[in-house]
Amino acid sequence: MLFGVLLIVLGVVIAAVLYEARTSRLQAREIAHYASTLTYQVDVGPSDAIVFPAHGPFDKRLGYAHLPKLVDRAQARGMEVAHQTRFSQALIDYTSRGYFAPYPEKTQAGLHIVDRSGNPVYQFRYPRRVYASYEAVPSLITQTLLFIENRELLSPDKPFMNPAIDWLRFSKAGLHMAASRAGLDYETMGASTLATQIEKYRHSSQGITASPKAKLRQMASASVRAYQTGPETLPARQNLVLTYFNTLPLYGAPAYGEVHGLGDGLWVWFGADFEQVNRLLSMPVSEGDTLQAQGLALRQVLSMLIAQRRPAYYLSPRGHAALSELTASYLRLLAANAHISGRLRDAALAEEVVYRDFSTHPVAVAVETDKGSHMVRTHLSGLLGKSLYDLDRMDLAATTSLEYELQQQVSDYLTRLNEPEFAKSAGLFGERLLSPDRTEQVRYSFTLYERTPLGNLVRVQTDNTDQPFDLNAGSKLELGSTAKLRILVTYLEVIAELHDRYTGLAAPDLRKELAKSQDNLSRWVLQYLLHARDKSLPATLQASLERRYSASPHEMFFTGGGMHTFHNFSNTDNGRSPTVREAFLKSINLPFIRITRDLVRYSIQQRTGGTATLVGNDYDPRRREYLTRFADREGQTYMLRFWHKYKGKTEAERFETLVKSMRLNSVRFATVHRFFYPETDSVSFGKLVRQRVPWEKKLKDKRIMELYHQFGPEAFDLNDQGYISRVHPLELWTLQYLQQHPEATWPQVVAASKDTRQEVYKWLFRSRHKSARDSRIRTMLELDAFDDLQQRWQRLGYPFEQLVPSLATALGSSGDRPEALAELMGIILNDGVRQRTLRVEELQFAAQTPYETGMRWQEAAGEQVLAPEVAAILRENLLEVVETGTARRLQGGIPGMVGQTIRLGGKTGTGDNRIVTLSKRGQRLASRSVNRTATFVFFLGEHHFGTLTAFVPGRESDDFHFTSSLPVQVLRGMAPLLAPYLEQEGTLPDSIAEKEPLSRL
Repeated sequence: MLFGVLLIVLGVVIAAVLYEARTSRLQAREIAHYASTLTYQVDVGPSDAIVFPAHGPFDKRLGYAHLPKLVDRAQARGMEVAHQTRFSQALIDYTSRGYFAPYPEKTQAGLHIVDRSGNPVYQFRYPRRVYASYEAVPSLITQTLLFIENRELLSPDKPFMNPAIDWLRFSKAGLHMAASRAGLDYETMGASTLATQIEKYRHSSQGITASPKAKLRQMASASVRAYQTGPETLPARQNLVLTYFNTLPLYGAPAYGEVHGLGDGLWVWFGADFEQVNRLLSMPVSEGDTLQAQGLALRQVLSMLIAQRRPAYYLSPRGHAALSELTASYLRLLAANAHISGRLRDAALAEEVVYRDFSTHPVAVAVETDKGSHMVRTHLSGLLGKSLYDLDRMDLAATTSLEYELQQQVSDYLTRLNEPEFAKSAGLFGERLLSPDRTEQVRYSFTLYERTPLGNLVRVQTDNTDQPFDLNAGSKLELGSTAKLRILVTYLEVIAELHDRYTGLAAPDLRKELAKSQDNLSRWVLQYLLHARDKSLPATLQASLERRYSASPHEMFFTGGGMHTFHNFSNTDNGRSPTVREAFLKSINLPFIRITRDLVRYSIQQRTGGTATLVGNDYDPRRREYLTRFADREGQTYMLRFWHKYKGKTEAERFETLVKSMRLNSVRFATVHRFFYPETDSVSFGKLVRQRVPWEKKLKDKRIMELYHQFGPEAFDLNDQGYISRVHPLELWTLQYLQQHPEATWPQVVAASKDTRQEVYKWLFRSRHKSARDSRIRTMLELDAFDDLQQRWQRLGYPFEQLVPSLATALGSSGDRPEALAELMGIILNDGVRQRTLRVEELQFAAQTPYETGMRWQEAAGEQVLAPEVAAILRENLLEVVETGTARRLQGGIPGMVGQTIRLGGKTGTGDNRIVTLSKRGQRLASRSVNRTATFVFFLGEHHFGTLTAFVPGRESDDFHFTSSLPVQVLRGMAPLLAPYLEQEGTLPDSIAEKEPLSRL
């Protein structure tokens, strides 16, 4: 009786299990109810109720797994989370146990950039070729997939079907695994359905199933996802098919990267046109060439679907034959089961897929050369610490600060300036401008910034080249007299410092200070404060601009370690003594050389109390420190030259190079050979001497033996060896070190030669060489002064770590960058406050997913790096440069709002960068142009500033004679483009609180 009841109960249970396995009705109801609790919502500010994925390949590629680090990185740079999702408690519990969050996942994502008006700037979609909907997939392709993977997946007779579990396959897989572990001869088999495959390659670590537990996690996650929209799953199953076609992983291709999706797979591996393949397989089976094309298209599709099982094997040359054989067998099965006709089968079997030869036909990926989008992407790459490749494949939207329509208009304008007719209409022909046959080689770059409470926003940054290199932000150019702006800024800074130091002193104290040894600038400020009625800082600064400096070129200046002369641009200035203000307005060279010399002497005075004691008193203990530093510095300079001379050569090649560079005689050869090869016997040595110096025919054996013993090992120290051989001692040392340490690096050479460099320069400390010591001490003092100057400039945005230690820096020899000049102009415009430069205003990660995060910049106070009074007087002088100085082509400013004109100020500069060969007496023997530049750095009204640069690279620049009048004229022609935008001058909000809320992109 009991046994019968048990049989009945067991039968009922089995029947219920079989019914549930066939219909999935019970699990559909329960899982759908549970899935409805796994919700999230977006709210303002950062979230503490969110669980980010950790391991999945798609989660990493789309950026979801890296979001915590990306957010931290952006916050460290001044951004804040504006909005973020909050998980329900059920979703937190679910994802915390390792299950994958259920939501409508994106099959195609990528970087999307818009400007602040919403205009598209850049969009990269990945994968690139996808089906837009399930209906867009040809039914033949769908049926082929279902035949391979799950023939009942889309059955309408099973409305509640759970696509994550194929009970028959799951049972077989379980039995096979149990038998295999029991030691029976059974191979394990997979239990993955399409749904679990998608969960695996999207979200499992490394895209694989590492354990039975991982498989159960995939099945559970896929089940919840299938029932998320309700108990009936046919739409979800259709979406599974669509998702699979659009995302299946198909290995990686050279110079392309990861390949995902059927469309991209066909194009990358076979060079097949995705639309044509779909068109062919949507048609009825045809005849002739069309049938042949249909057969090839089907074989290509089927090959991709099969290759997904082992893509690294099947899509590599070693697996092509196996994939071809397996594809052919499936073609026969498809026909045998009436899924394709015999004619289509035969056509497909008659074709063979041809794989792309990546060496001769690489995957063509368009390189983005648009300056605006490239600039924003590069900035995002630095902000988030992601490569451009990774950035393009993230689920990320960004709002750039660019005014993209204006950016395009300016880009087109600059490009058309290379057309002679357009250049003529823009007024670019004439003296100090261009000739009609010289327009095409000129490159123009333009930047425009807007000063806002958030920072300096880049509104335009472009040039007229089709290269990704950014002339504005990536160059180091000699920009000529724009350096005078930096010198003038430093000059006024120093005057302000001295004013601050002495302004509170009474007259007796001022006289006491004046009686001390002082540099020119300190002496002037002290005298001014003693005698002036208005001792305020603005009055002192104004008075300092009226100081006069000679423009005479007839003076030699000790700078850069030697004596140099300089010239004015115009000889008519040679006899003048203009004020600082006049010299700046007319860009006269020699006054700024002398101003820079005063700045150098001021720095030396502050460091040492002046040069008099150091140079005059040979017993000053500080002299040894300076001479030691000089020996170290100059020694490294020489050694670097020798390092490059011998780097990469064998020992024999190095010695041969040395010998060929010498004016050989027997003594010099004996010296270097015995130095490097002391183990050589006398007979071999004699043969080498006769071979190397055959012109010394009377060289007898006795003399050779004398040479052999006289110049033996350790006969002379390194300095004497150099003197006898007429080879620099450090060159001998470098060669010997490389002989003993052939794999040595430059830092190792420097470290090992520390004491040797001092030994080689010990002659400097001998009493009869005081004048040599003095000149080298002056050199080191000047070096220190230029280090001080570089630090002042760097605080104001100068981008390089060193200045050329020469007064020629006042004329641009140290180089500059248009972007850095613009930053300096922004500081001047902003009353001396340095603000950050922004190219991106907002970030939107993972929109419409459980990980959605929006970020924007926090308001930040700038850094006061320049006295407001100095900034104010600089603005006045920059306005005068336009009204009466070198930029007077722009007199009157730029038209703005009705009845008003936007005032314009700036500084011009012309850089003629060339290599000059001089004789021993300093006479010019030859001159070769390296490039030519002309720059105008400007501000427009109260909020806008920027730069415009004309540039000709290479030796072709020898044929150009344009000056800074060229960029001034170009900006004048650009005025109609800028005017509509500049009409908004002064309409910006005063604080972030007045801005519109962050937009949901």
